[in-house]
Amino acid sequence: MSKNKLNLKLPPGSIEQSNENDNHVGSDTPQRKASTGATASLGSMSLESLLKCIQELDMDDTQRRRMETFLVQKQKIGELNSEDFDNLGELGAGNGGVVNKERHKSSGLIMARKLIHLEVKPAIRNQIIRELKVLHECNSPFIVGFYGAFYSEGEISICMEYMDGGSLDLCLKRAGRIPESILAKICSTVLKGLAYLREKHQIIHRDVKPSNILVNSRGEIKICDFGVSGQLIDSTANTFVGTRSYMSPERLNGDHYSVASDIWSLGLSLVEMAIGMYPIPPPDPTVLQKIFGTKVEGVTPSPTSRSPRSAGLPGEPRPMAIFELLDYIVNEPPPRLPPNVFSAQFVDLVDRCLKKDPSERADLTTLMNHEWIKRAEQEDVDIAGWVCKTMDITPSTPTKHSTEGGS
Repeated sequence: MSKNKLNLKLPPGSIEQSNENDNHVGSDTPQRKASTGATASLGSMSLESLLKCIQELDMDDTQRRRMETFLVQKQKIGELNSEDFDNLGELGAGNGGVVNKERHKSSGLIMARKLIHLEVKPAIRNQIIRELKVLHECNSPFIVGFYGAFYSEGEISICMEYMDGGSLDLCLKRAGRIPESILAKICSTVLKGLAYLREKHQIIHRDVKPSNILVNSRGEIKICDFGVSGQLIDSTANTFVGTRSYMSPERLNGDHYSVASDIWSLGLSLVEMAIGMYPIPPPDPTVLQKIFGTKVEGVTPSPTSRSPRSAGLPGEPRPMAIFELLDYIVNEPPPRLPPNVFSAQFVDLVDRCLKKDPSERADLTTLMNHEWIKRAEQEDVDIAGWVCKTMDITPSTPTKHSTEGGS
């Protein structure tokens, strides 16, 4: 293991705890607003108010209709508890919890239920539940829908919209790599989701990565697991070691951070999904040549002193210990896309995301107006077809070219 130059500590809660007051923009953070409590299944806002709010959002008619249907369903379901569900199997695990596919008995609706086991005092547990109720007001076609949260038998349950295509890390395992045209739609949607959280709720996501971007057979792309509850983040900090590999250099250094840290995480995720492997340390050109079937230019292999090669695996770096990896992110050049494999516009957007200095990183507005994103929004890409083929699922609607949820 390399020398721990960053004085990083595992478990990693201390990196964030000193910055808790800096993690959200503005003096009236979602955590403070949530601590006053919320009533009824839709939180402090009525169904009529929520429907009016989504009318004001930038979305197409299909997205608006689906949002309205979701909110009406949610009102009919009402408050939730553990006796309401039939477990249909596990969808995945991570971020300190297990996610199950469950059927809501009375409505027949399929949900994703995330169960997080926490050994915390009742007061902290109740505060987490109150803070999570802010999610009732996070209604956007680019955000996974939230049905409610409750506590039962030592576990906090977060009930969410079921996305039958799963997360992009699962899609990546199936597909090997994700095509640039699909990534452009994904990036456009994620940027809109991050902008919605920032502008409407003053929330920084704090955990952008492929496993927190979900897709479904209708061609929708949505983000989930954003940091709405400071208490929950603190209480589960010991489980977030793996997710540090997507954190920006300023976060790993314990510096003040903003939404710019989400931009770094998005850029890193795009590189990973484009080349089919986590890009730190960067693979040798010989490895990329095997992946793409052509000579790759413009990629510098990682220094052997920092990334020793494994015997019998020419060009492939051995797995790094967590301290080595985080030290590499902070002190070494950021990864880049091979310019002769991907479009110049895609390479440029990623380069703008992966600036080590957050003040040099592109902001949300700049990226949303980037040529690569604007071009993607005009293109007709069959997201639904790609998801169904990749994940071997039956289309929920007749097969057609669709950008619903992806633009």
